[in-house]
Amino acid sequence: MDTLLAGSFRAAIYCRLSKDDDLDGTSASIENQRDMLEKFCEKQGWEVAAVYQDDGFTGLNMERPDLKRMLKAIERKQINLVITKDLSRLGRNYLQTGQLIEDFFPRNGVRYIAMNDGIDTMRDNNDIAPFKNILNEMYSKDISKKVHSSYVLKAQKGQFTGCIAPFGYRKDPEDKNHLLIDEETAPAVRQIFGWALEGRGPNYIRRRLEQQKIPCPTWWNRERGYRNIRTRWEKQDPENGRYIWDFTVIKDILMNPVYAGAMASQKREYRFKIGTIGEKKPEDWIVVEGTHEPLVDKGSFAIIQEKLKSRQRPRKAGEPSIFAGLLKCGECGKSLTIRYTNAKHPQQIYSCKTYNAYGKQHCTQHRVDYDTLYALVLNKIRECAAAALTDSEAVAGRLTDTCQAEQKDQREAMERTLAKDEERIEVLEKMVLRLYEDMVAGRITEENFNLLLEKTQKEQAELKAKVEEGRKRLADEIRLAVDARQWVESIQEYRDITELDAPTLNRLIKEIVVHETIDSDKTRHISIEIHFNLKPIPEVEQVTG
Repeated sequence: MDTLLAGSFRAAIYCRLSKDDDLDGTSASIENQRDMLEKFCEKQGWEVAAVYQDDGFTGLNMERPDLKRMLKAIERKQINLVITKDLSRLGRNYLQTGQLIEDFFPRNGVRYIAMNDGIDTMRDNNDIAPFKNILNEMYSKDISKKVHSSYVLKAQKGQFTGCIAPFGYRKDPEDKNHLLIDEETAPAVRQIFGWALEGRGPNYIRRRLEQQKIPCPTWWNRERGYRNIRTRWEKQDPENGRYIWDFTVIKDILMNPVYAGAMASQKREYRFKIGTIGEKKPEDWIVVEGTHEPLVDKGSFAIIQEKLKSRQRPRKAGEPSIFAGLLKCGECGKSLTIRYTNAKHPQQIYSCKTYNAYGKQHCTQHRVDYDTLYALVLNKIRECAAAALTDSEAVAGRLTDTCQAEQKDQREAMERTLAKDEERIEVLEKMVLRLYEDMVAGRITEENFNLLLEKTQKEQAELKAKVEEGRKRLADEIRLAVDARQWVESIQEYRDITELDAPTLNRLIKEIVVHETIDSDKTRHISIEIHFNLKPIPEVEQVTG
């Protein structure tokens, strides 16, 4: 039977080796798996369409690169036979491996063979397969427990078990579980703790690091060949992006006991088959004191921890700002966040999130006092409500007329584009009919018909989506007059409002955009746009800093 079918099979050889499998010796190596399976296919007379191999991947991970490539090739009908050395090479997760064998392969017309296990889905000898899947997963679970236990034991002894030493340290060449000070990067760490001891927060420290052109840890790891990763700032600016540190990196350094000479391990919660599911609380870490030379003394480290906690000021009663989610920077688009000034009598102010995080090189402050903003928005709501009550029709009419005048040319252009696209759709529909007639008459082959049809239908679908979007935008333009009247009606009841709260602001206002310009004499000019819900034109107020 196999001899008769030999020419109809396009075989895919799949090999996998994880770090745990290395313990099996050379017989389990990728090369040996491939050679064994190629000889098997040659003996059977099967064509080997492709060889897929995932080296260094656990069988519990079903997101392996070459496994995914093989499954896509199966969906494209390029393969109809998959061969592995044994069932565990395909996977050790019994649910997902079983899904492949019992559902995915049969549904796509694929025969599966696990050579050493005697499993062949074309034959009736596969009753043992589900049990082997369970045993394979149990083996992985047992290995996982043993590995985890060994890591816990090392942690309790104060040994370092990470892949890359913490920034400022390096692994001891004579003992990989021991840390030595890295004299090249340690000065940056000492400087970070020095600033923190002066009461400076992570954002201030980040700006100073950038000003002094001190590269971030990601750059150092890449330069030393540890990891080939770039931060988003390095991608945006290959020359200077290396000097921009992430807020969380600085905060993690300041909170890590390793810099006070203590080894802190087992910081994350781990679950079998899932991996890391969250961070543990610091009190649940395994911490061993005096394992290596510190970069900061214990007293200073303790003071810095208290300073970090004191900087986390919750608002009164733990409530968020009433303007939360409404304030946006007009230049970078990020939100404006509330904080307290460091003056003798602290004031609440809003400032740009980008400026707070990365400094004036990336955006300006866009500072607005909370009290100023509160009064401005309250007065603007009362002013609009009073105008609407005085002559609602006139206000609605002016809004509609202004908006229509500004958008008349744009609307006419949209209408011309719509007409052109709809005309093209009609032409394409006629082309499809002619193509079909040409195929029936034998003037073009079925293959060419399918190619042209696919191309034509793709253009049709794109045009129809474009037309639908255009009509929606036109409908939005027509709805302006209705929206203007609804806004006039909704604002009238707020003429005598005396206090603002979050529900009222969110009911009335879509967003508040803050723009800032700075003159040559350093005078700051703040422009605040209040975009009301349903109101097509924003209200603009000027504030000079």
